[in-house]
Amino acid sequence: MANTFPEHPSTFQRDLITWYHAHRRQLPWREQPSLYRTVVSEFMLQQTQIKTAVPYFERWMRALPDFASLAAADEATVLKLWEGLGYYSRARNLHKLAQALVVLPTPPTTREEWQALPGIGPYASAAIASIAQHLPVACVDGNVVRILARLTADATPHRDSAQASRAFAPLAQQVLNREHPGDHNQAMMELGATVCQRHNPLCSLCPVRAHCAADARGNPESYPRLAARQIENVAVTRAWCRRDGQLLLHRIPATARRLAGQYELPSAADLPIPPTAPIKAVKKRGITRFRITETIREIPPPASLPENVEWVTEAQLGAITLSGPHRRWITALLAAGD
Repeated sequence: MANTFPEHPSTFQRDLITWYHAHRRQLPWREQPSLYRTVVSEFMLQQTQIKTAVPYFERWMRALPDFASLAAADEATVLKLWEGLGYYSRARNLHKLAQALVVLPTPPTTREEWQALPGIGPYASAAIASIAQHLPVACVDGNVVRILARLTADATPHRDSAQASRAFAPLAQQVLNREHPGDHNQAMMELGATVCQRHNPLCSLCPVRAHCAADARGNPESYPRLAARQIENVAVTRAWCRRDGQLLLHRIPATARRLAGQYELPSAADLPIPPTAPIKAVKKRGITRFRITETIREIPPPASLPENVEWVTEAQLGAITLSGPHRRWITALLAAGD
């Protein structure tokens, strides 16, 4: 490490947690904490921003308020509640986790026991164990890596965020406030999300600025050193086809790795779409390292339907589970009267 941080760990811990108690955002899983609410929030916050997750969390809690109700729910209900959050394997793993927990005599009591359960990785196990059970284990995510790299002005290059998280894990554990591990971990995540941001960090507002080597050097945005992500461009053509109040959709097979059982607009891989068909819309989105351009073309009703392509009445659209982007596209096109 590039400096002697933490020279005064107790002072760093005090400055951090005092700021957190004064400035933390009021979030539903924080204001009414429980083991179940912590678990659900951690699953939802993987790959999802807090402002997006909050309404989903509140709706989820109204429908499935505890592990027992989640374990008893059918998968279709779980996926429908998750619709629009993306990365649906999280919902399936959360469902499996509840089913595993309800048959245990007591919940897990160590990070290692949590990590042995469905959908629980190193970060989630530490978050659940520290926040809900007050166990002294440090969380390390991208926010924590960024804070620790700047505090130490550590210019070590890392292949990706996973490698960086492993490298900074010992330091995260070293500076952990063992008397208040849950609040400490949440304070680190809060600091990274609201002050020690990736770009244009708000150093003048930082409660631990006095401990920061990168601020002293005047170059906080130089840390951490992560290899640039290689972006891959992908083009997809999709069909828009209506008939007598019905819309043609593709149902993703139950055996698929992603989005199993959900509906989406058919692609050229599902049925023929002439390249000359009129363009209804062009949509762009990003998923991890992929930048996807999806061109929606209007086609006439086909004479026969391939496997997994079916007519769905527009009245049924609210009841089926559509992937988030497709729900938005279909809603917009129908509202426009197309």
